[in-house]
Amino acid sequence: MRYYAKPISRLINELSKLPGVGGKTSQRLAFHILSMDDRGADALADAIKDAKQNIKFCSQCGNLTDVDPCAICTDFKRNGKYICVVESPQDVMAMERIKEYTGLYHVLNGAISPMDGIGPDDINLKSLIIRLQQNDDIEEVILATNPNIEGEATAMYIARLIKPSGIKVSRIAHGIPIGGDLEYADEVTLLKAVENRRQL
Repeated sequence: MRYYAKPISRLINELSKLPGVGGKTSQRLAFHILSMDDRGADALADAIKDAKQNIKFCSQCGNLTDVDPCAICTDFKRNGKYICVVESPQDVMAMERIKEYTGLYHVLNGAISPMDGIGPDDINLKSLIIRLQQNDDIEEVILATNPNIEGEATAMYIARLIKPSGIKVSRIAHGIPIGGDLEYADEVTLLKAVENRRQL
């Protein structure tokens, strides 16, 4: 990028570090930012700084928040009998979009991955166990980790930890997406769809 002025090259380089942003996209974003008026550019920079400085992990559930405990943990309308365990704050947002789940969450902020050197002590798991021990109202833990090797390993590990306590442990169903075609589904997806079939 020698043909760009240094500040532009630096901006493109920093933007290209974002996930899912390649070289052309980072250039497009950089030139869009440069075309913004000063107020718009300052607002973007301030929003990034504000989020970086003021967002932290909720001490109860591990979700990202600007107040501790977070708005979900302090919402008296939520059903405290259920805790949905997810891998990331983005997963909480995905669950909230369906507007059907009204229980609480626990965010692991990762998944067990021996290949990457990530074990149970490297994710937000101890606080889940403490939370279950300190709250007799919890009836069910719903494991909503991703349907990949790491997510399955994490779900199995957590299930083995919790089952002796007598708390019900369930796993979200996996299978063919709505609108999907059987011929394009892989074998594991089809297997999960058959395993998780329900009576009509």
